[in-house]
Amino acid sequence: MNTSTAKPGSLYLVPTPLDFGVSQDSATAPSQWLPAETLTAASSLTHWITENAKSTRAFLKRVEATQGLAAPLQGQHITELPRAAHKKGDHTPDTQGDALARTLLAPALLGHDMGLISEAGMPAIADPGSSIVRAAHAMGLRVVPLTGPVSLMLALAASGLNGQNFAFVGYVPQEATERTQRVRELESLALKSGQTQIFIETPYRNTALLQALLKTLHPHTRLAVCCALTLHNQAVRSALVHDWKRGNGALAGLPLDAPAVFLIGR
Repeated sequence: MNTSTAKPGSLYLVPTPLDFGVSQDSATAPSQWLPAETLTAASSLTHWITENAKSTRAFLKRVEATQGLAAPLQGQHITELPRAAHKKGDHTPDTQGDALARTLLAPALLGHDMGLISEAGMPAIADPGSSIVRAAHAMGLRVVPLTGPVSLMLALAASGLNGQNFAFVGYVPQEATERTQRVRELESLALKSGQTQIFIETPYRNTALLQALLKTLHPHTRLAVCCALTLHNQAVRSALVHDWKRGNGALAGLPLDAPAVFLIGR
């Protein structure tokens, strides 16, 4: 990749297989879910901005086994996004946060191509990184999104719900009363407008969220739950709520301890 100081580097948005956020099982080759062009680009980078340095090193180790690396692991420059970006997100423009993002991108002004990477999936989508992308554009850097798995789009495609009009709304509230109110708001919007509503939860709360959805949603609302997408135990179920409730096996066969995407609509 470009290391000349005469020309700024580019920012590559590097997706990772979704199992990287669950485990670092080296038996799964990254080529199973990432095309050759993405792996080639990742292998040639030496400067990274990441959500989690440990998972990034695990990713690079697996890339090294199949592609080689431009610099050994110990020679890779890996900088983590600040903790605030993890906890509060960095999707809303913020003067202090955007200034920090420019600082993190300083190597690009010296000619180094850089990679932005999250724990799993595509950075800046349901994960931090938007501030880095905004800063890159403001600095005149070339921004290059690479091809790889994006669980939200995989779930939408597998759900049977409206893929022409949809919204990702992040997390719903944890507190029961607030969660119920928010779910009813999203359901009303989905049923009136036809817009599919997509949301996620921390894996250890997935079961509680699914139970709340089955209790709160209208019987004829369609609910889709897509778990462990691209993993060996992936499972997708899409049905009307009253069909979910038939029998006692609504949760059976769903690996709800893994990352999941929830979708509701007509």
